[in-house]
Amino acid sequence: MTFLWERLAQAAGATSKFLSAERIAATAVAVADADGLDAITMRRLATELGVAPMAAYRHLANKDEVLELMVDLVYGEIDLPAGTEWRTTLRELALAVHALILRHPWLTWLSAPQMVYELTPHRMALTELALTALHDDLGLDLDAAMAACRTVFTYVQGATSAEIGLRDLMDDHGWTSGAETRAGLATHMKWLLDTGRYPTFQRYAHEAGRKDDLRWQFETGLDQVLDGIGDAAS
Repeated sequence: MTFLWERLAQAAGATSKFLSAERIAATAVAVADADGLDAITMRRLATELGVAPMAAYRHLANKDEVLELMVDLVYGEIDLPAGTEWRTTLRELALAVHALILRHPWLTWLSAPQMVYELTPHRMALTELALTALHDDLGLDLDAAMAACRTVFTYVQGATSAEIGLRDLMDDHGWTSGAETRAGLATHMKWLLDTGRYPTFQRYAHEAGRKDDLRWQFETGLDQVLDGIGDAAS
């Protein structure tokens, strides 16, 4: 059996205007944005699309292909940078993916293979641009360029997942600010800090001024990653 993107290319121009792979994907993204990834079933999609439950199978083999289309559709929201300077290119791409995941938090619930290795046209275009910048501008060989590329986007995925996890924790408890969150966790935190085993973390808890500045935290971590890549290439 040919893989999804090959089948779609072969069928270009011949698919139904009423029920296309693109319409299925857009509907699935809307469902996932509203109700999470677990809400994606062929039956739910059929209901939303107003078709028989088996109709989608004429376009897609299974739910995994639906997820693949969803990933490609949302990554198509990213406007790829036009420049070739490696640091600017990688930084702009990383910020764009960070914003994308915050808009579509269900991306963090994909399996590790789906999140890291899903081969779709729009994701490949993003990786192609990053690799080209790291290879052509920074001068890394292709093995090192791919390692650097994966390092940047692994940071983005991990940091953004943590940000979404904090947002979910706050929503679950009805906390609306960092101060309320810290107050809610104060009993547990006080016990741990009172053991005396975490003096630097205790100083952070009392002295840090950007504990609630998630944007600054993300961009600072990103810049540290990019600094490391640049230093390693020097």
